[in-house]
Amino acid sequence: MKKTIVVRLHTVAIALMALLSSHVFPSRAAAEERKLATLEEALAGKEDLWGKAAMQQTNGASYEFFRDLLPPLRYVNAAFRHYPIVLSAPGSLIKPRLVSNGSAINARANLSTWRETGTLVSFFVGAGESPFGQDLEHLQGPKYLAGYLPIVELDYSHGGMNYHQETFACTQKPFAEHGVLCSEFSLAKGASGIVTASLDAKADAHLAGQTLCDEKGRVLVWFDDQWKWNVAEKKLVAHLTRHGKASLAVASSPFDAAGGKAFENFRVEKEKQACAKQWEEILGKAALVNVPEAVVNNAWKASIVSSLILLKGDQLNYSAGNAYEVMYESECGDAVRALMLFGMTNRAKTMIPPLLDYGINPGLRFHDAAFKLQLLAHYYWTTRDAEFVRAQKPRWTRFVKILTDERDAKNGLLPAESYCGDIHDKVFSLNSNANGWRGLSDMANVLESMGEHEDAQRILGTANTLRKATLAAVEKSERHDVQPPFIPIALFGAEKPYDVLTSSMLGSYWDLMIPYVIGAQVFDCGSEREASMLRYLEQHGGLCMGMIRFHQHSGLFANEDGVDDCYALRYADGLLRRDEPERALVSFYGKLAQGMTRDTFLNAEGTGLRPLDRFGRPMYLPPITTGAGFFLSTLRSLLVQDYDLGNDGRPETLRLLYATPRRWLEDGKTIRAERMPTAFGEVSVLVKSQLRQGKVTAEVELPQRNAAKQILLRIRLPEGWTLKSARVSGKDLPLIGADVVDLSSLKGKQKIQFQTERAGR
Repeated sequence: MKKTIVVRLHTVAIALMALLSSHVFPSRAAAEERKLATLEEALAGKEDLWGKAAMQQTNGASYEFFRDLLPPLRYVNAAFRHYPIVLSAPGSLIKPRLVSNGSAINARANLSTWRETGTLVSFFVGAGESPFGQDLEHLQGPKYLAGYLPIVELDYSHGGMNYHQETFACTQKPFAEHGVLCSEFSLAKGASGIVTASLDAKADAHLAGQTLCDEKGRVLVWFDDQWKWNVAEKKLVAHLTRHGKASLAVASSPFDAAGGKAFENFRVEKEKQACAKQWEEILGKAALVNVPEAVVNNAWKASIVSSLILLKGDQLNYSAGNAYEVMYESECGDAVRALMLFGMTNRAKTMIPPLLDYGINPGLRFHDAAFKLQLLAHYYWTTRDAEFVRAQKPRWTRFVKILTDERDAKNGLLPAESYCGDIHDKVFSLNSNANGWRGLSDMANVLESMGEHEDAQRILGTANTLRKATLAAVEKSERHDVQPPFIPIALFGAEKPYDVLTSSMLGSYWDLMIPYVIGAQVFDCGSEREASMLRYLEQHGGLCMGMIRFHQHSGLFANEDGVDDCYALRYADGLLRRDEPERALVSFYGKLAQGMTRDTFLNAEGTGLRPLDRFGRPMYLPPITTGAGFFLSTLRSLLVQDYDLGNDGRPETLRLLYATPRRWLEDGKTIRAERMPTAFGEVSVLVKSQLRQGKVTAEVELPQRNAAKQILLRIRLPEGWTLKSARVSGKDLPLIGADVVDLSSLKGKQKIQFQTERAGR
């Protein structure tokens, strides 16, 4: 539960807001043609009008449905205006940035919420030195190489020439340790062109061979022989021909004189190949997901990459290059869990101790303690690594003690604490109590599984007492004079129902906080109270395109009429747990199409829904890890779910392909998920659709480490098709409902043959 950094808007931000045009997105004509609400109508509606419309499409929500409703995310409140792309070796301590229109490396933000970093180099094209990427009408990109590798490609047309730029971070020593970014320029069109690289005017650079050094002789920039140094203007100038290339490397942390000798044999192409190879090797160790949508495949890979780029040593921060370059317990824990669920359990393991050691926020002691325990417990169930849990005992016992020893004498709840990180009013918090119970219950069941029966029973007894007190407090606090019934975060009458959640700052924060309660499962799965929380979000202006809406009501850039979508994770997971896949797919595709940057798949703290111009919308302090975690976790749960549906603290149900988009099994398409970690061990599934031949084939490799009480496989066919029968090893498998088979009695590798037919035949 982070603390939003509120500052007076910089003049650049004010200028950006002034760019708000008269354009309506989608236009009235386009909206009428597609029978859609305009943006103004969508913002005014209590229901998620675009989300509802998406579900009504043939085969439900899709990326294509949401993609063109609004311009893409592009702008930030910084002097460099276009969002930054942080590039570094995985885990590097130095985080240089490329401005996303290709105009500069390590550009200055000139605003206190950003952190300035490294050597500034700005890029210009043509004889008149026009800033690279200035005219968005003539800019293509940014996009990642191969769709997901952090080698940023841009094409910019100016003066009849098409300039191509590629920028990446070195991943080999010693360059990675100094945050070296390489940029290579060429002509994609035209006979000759000029590229200028200008150093920060404050830098006292001088020429030393093929490097530029500061006054102490430290290397700042290396360049190849296509560049010429203009000492008077502190500029490198390259004259490009059709087949030529000009490359340079910017050291965000200068090399000393001895270290600078590493550039004597420096080759950009060699470093680029090493960069691509290292990231491919990292991704190769993750679980493999391949679905019939390239944008989804690119997005999950890019999300893992962007998370590891923001990693500093073993510390996975919320962001980099701004005031959010710190840890927040629940948010960063979600990002770590997502990596774990995508097969990166060993890397996630190293990230857990820093989150356990992260100092508890004095105003959020119980919230933080609860999520520390939940993170550790989730790691245990996914890996059954009892040795690691025992090694962390000096850490986790502190958090158990916080949640067990402190109680309000009158009501049995945890003492009042801050409503959230931004609202410091002390309240008896449903969030803290629900998640405090969850953390204690989870930890008790982990210890029981490990054979630590005495500690387990002691903690579980305290957890049960806390849950009983929490449910009694909800009984006294919920409001039935509105529909759905309103369940407050601030208990005992301290919070009234909100007719439209985003009409006030307090309502907006209820919007952010109630998913944490949904995720805690203090109310059993399928219960009326669980439904009340979900439906209240859906019917009182809490969602747009399945993402959590937010309105800061403070003039904060991009947080007015926007979404804070990383908090949709537990909303979407709650839907999936209740088996409401169509609504969950709205969140999945809404996030992919309008909650991430186009073709680079980066996330922000908050994203505005109102475009600043026809080219883009605003973001607040990108990039962030938690948004990537939301996408990764949700995609994983479309494919593989390991749930504790009995709500006793022990996962017992494995559901495969339970919420996949129906389009993914159109004729000739394949869904593949391999080496996906679950609470029962790794699972793999491959499904091939041959609808024209009247069949679908599923090959499943079931977990062998631990037994699940129930294993279910669903085959979600396109509309107009139904399953007729299922067979495995020559025996019939009865269908459950229309599209599910029970695999609980099977073991190892299995091949299931499904017969299909057109509906109505």
